[in-house]
Amino acid sequence: MNVNIDASWKDRLEPEFEKAYFKSLVHFVKNEYSQYTCYPKGSEIFSAFDHCSFDDVNVVIIGQDPYHGPGQANGLCFSVNDGIPHPPSLINIFREIETDLNKPYPKSGNLERWADQGVLLLNATLTVRAHQAGSHQNKGWEIFTDEVIRKVSEEKEHVVFLLWGGYAKRKGSKIDRSKHCVLETGHPSPLSANRGLWFGNKHFSKTNAYLERQGQEPIAW
Repeated sequence: MNVNIDASWKDRLEPEFEKAYFKSLVHFVKNEYSQYTCYPKGSEIFSAFDHCSFDDVNVVIIGQDPYHGPGQANGLCFSVNDGIPHPPSLINIFREIETDLNKPYPKSGNLERWADQGVLLLNATLTVRAHQAGSHQNKGWEIFTDEVIRKVSEEKEHVVFLLWGGYAKRKGSKIDRSKHCVLETGHPSPLSANRGLWFGNKHFSKTNAYLERQGQEPIAW
């Protein structure tokens, strides 16, 4: 089965593409995209991997599923295309960066600039039907992204995993915490942030401090 994904990932994930669950998933996704409006567009489903090769990964952020509004999703978790209003969770992420790192609020919500520095922006589910949050959950994507996390954990060292909210924390069970840095906090959504579970987590400065201790370049958030 030909899955259009960056070669550094394809080499490691090829066995998944031949498994029954993945073949079923591909059939489901193709059927959904042929019958309904779905996001992101087909060429961007694996954008998180295309912008951040396996060798370059030094930070992993785990989201739940893509934005389901027109023009928002671009294959990177929490990211939106240029010119699209920032969703509430992204606004809260940028506000935390403002206070944590004393950086100005950015105009662009496109996080390709993070991915290109080695931040894997991984949604647990890589596709969604328009206006129906969670509509492609439990179809096989979660099995695939669990394997992605397991591969990073097993084959790399000193990666920072940022787990925001209960869903991401559960995905964190695949991480070997003896050789990686795992930072956990509430989800940046207004529901969580307004209950005091997001702001002040300082995950961005903590990530950079850890990377620098390992002799790696900090992320220009």
